[in-house]
Amino acid sequence: MKAFVFPGQGAQFVGMGKDLYENSALAKELFEKANNILGYKITDIMFSGTDEDLRQTKVTQPAVFLHSVISALASGENFQPDMTAGHSLGEFSALVAAGALSFEDGLRLVYARAMAMQKACELQPSTMAAIIALPDATVEEICAKINAEGDICVAANYNCPGQIVISGTIEGINKACEQMKAAGAKRALPLKVGGAFHSPIMNPAKVELEAAIKATEFHTPKCPVYQNVDAKPHTNQEEIKANLMAQLTASVRWTQTVQNMIADGATEFIECGPGSVLQGLIKKIDKEANAHGLI
Repeated sequence: MKAFVFPGQGAQFVGMGKDLYENSALAKELFEKANNILGYKITDIMFSGTDEDLRQTKVTQPAVFLHSVISALASGENFQPDMTAGHSLGEFSALVAAGALSFEDGLRLVYARAMAMQKACELQPSTMAAIIALPDATVEEICAKINAEGDICVAANYNCPGQIVISGTIEGINKACEQMKAAGAKRALPLKVGGAFHSPIMNPAKVELEAAIKATEFHTPKCPVYQNVDAKPHTNQEEIKANLMAQLTASVRWTQTVQNMIADGATEFIECGPGSVLQGLIKKIDKEANAHGLI
């Protein structure tokens, strides 16, 4: 069974999508449609902008979404998913790819999400850090202790065994990094991000995104979509919407998602979108996994 997976924020690079635009009539049509929906030429920033331009959350999220979805849809017969999943932002790409959302509505939701998250980041200075080679339980214990002391620190992304990203206030993350190293972490690396994604600090953005999701038409997907919040397959529209609303302040359970997809019969993982981060994580989750990009 083929599992198509879609990356999140951080996979972007200048030049992404240019080859698709130049070599596929469908891709060109979808990119131009996106320019019209967004009201600015995101293609100019994606194809020939600066790294700095592309790093803005309000640009990054629609750019990664567009590259991911368009590369999948433009691959024609090669795109026949038995299941889909996406990491954080990539969940929106996975839902469009599975037919639960139209391309246009998916893009509008991603842009609303990006703008809401940008605002939430500006309201409260916050950050994230990657914790390497520490058991999940130890990371969770240290986070709980810091929360009890009045700072915010949560496990945001369970990326693969031995790699968890934590999220919270700057003070909370600084304390956590010290304590994680003392507990035996190989690395506790602060990330260059605009804010504390997948933490309670995103609550103001969650309220905005909930309203946008409620106003959007969802369809029954053509295959199960494994969602970040519970790592389980979903085809029920109301469940999908509820999980999508919860996603912004909940942990991304990527390790559990990949394990569940394999248990349910996934024999091939195909990453659609910029970079190859998910392929690397999948192989760390299961050494025997067959994971590659679009061919």
